[in-house]
Amino acid sequence: MAKHAILSASSSHQWLNCTPSIELEKGFENKTSVAAEEGTLAHELGELSLKLQLGEINKRKFSSEFKKIEANELYTKDMPDYVEIYTDTCMEKVASARAKTPDAIAIVEQKLDFSEWVPDGFGTGDFVIIADGTMEICDLKYGTGTPVSAIGNSQMRLYALGAITEFSFLYDIQNVKMTIIQPRLDSITTDEMTVDDLTKWADEYVKPRAELAIKGEGELCVGAHCKFCRAIAVCKAQEEYNMELAKYEFTDSLLLSDEEIADILGKVDSLVSWAAKIKEYALEQALNGVDYTGYKVVEGRSNRKWTDEKKVGEILIEQGFIENIIYTRKLSGISNIETAIGKKEVQRLLGEYIEKPPGKPTLAPVTDKREVYSTAKADFQ
Repeated sequence: MAKHAILSASSSHQWLNCTPSIELEKGFENKTSVAAEEGTLAHELGELSLKLQLGEINKRKFSSEFKKIEANELYTKDMPDYVEIYTDTCMEKVASARAKTPDAIAIVEQKLDFSEWVPDGFGTGDFVIIADGTMEICDLKYGTGTPVSAIGNSQMRLYALGAITEFSFLYDIQNVKMTIIQPRLDSITTDEMTVDDLTKWADEYVKPRAELAIKGEGELCVGAHCKFCRAIAVCKAQEEYNMELAKYEFTDSLLLSDEEIADILGKVDSLVSWAAKIKEYALEQALNGVDYTGYKVVEGRSNRKWTDEKKVGEILIEQGFIENIIYTRKLSGISNIETAIGKKEVQRLLGEYIEKPPGKPTLAPVTDKREVYSTAKADFQ
């Protein structure tokens, strides 16, 4: 079984901001998800493709390994198209590096150790490029949830620290670039900093907080980093933060002011998410015998379904019912077609029949990168 770091780079956004959280998570099952397993498969394909392009494996080896990936139930026809965006970006960076430094090196799936700053800290960098004076770490994010930016990204910085530790005795590395490629969201971001600034961040910020985190000490802190914390449903800090909304029941005015609404908007997503986590956790516990006063586990509502659709259809046809009443047909959505035949094939065959209408207006924080909604523009479109 693969060893996992307690204070991993991937969870660093969490334990750096809330140092006791890793200790709180003990005893909670570390569940995987279809999205995580899909991402692992995409990484395997990316690694295989890069090794082929770098000449580390031949086409026969590639074909043999690709067949194994293709046989996985999570493989889809559009996966190679998205992974290709990642590998093309990496190889473009290799070409650029070798134009300046002919003997620049590129390493796929490099094991990285940053335990100088984080107890037993280690991880794997998807792709590392080292040229004169500059090193770049590239990371594939295959998810379609929230865009992940490389700017100020602690996971990428920890990987960079590990790479510096690994290669600084061979190369004079002065600057570090960190790039995150999220092809399914059409997002590529890069952050850059000097090695001196990176090690200063590690010495002054990471190391002392990692020492607190490994001992489960420090202050609980609520924020965006709580999203994947396994203890979120029972965290007292979450309760205190989210129950602040209750104060609006006791305001003097019968109506909320614009300032109060703005304040609530900033907290409501967190409240909804937290409430959903509590319901999920409570159901799981109740199924395991925990009794919550005033609640019981019941069977949820369900819809009737045919046990044998083919047989039902045959019976109805035999009875003379019209086929277009019995069967309904609707063209699958664009994403489903891309999954079935591939993103490039959809663009080649059907690109001229695809349009993207303007989205409905929605409230978002001012930090959102999208432009301000224009009624006139929407009307014109």
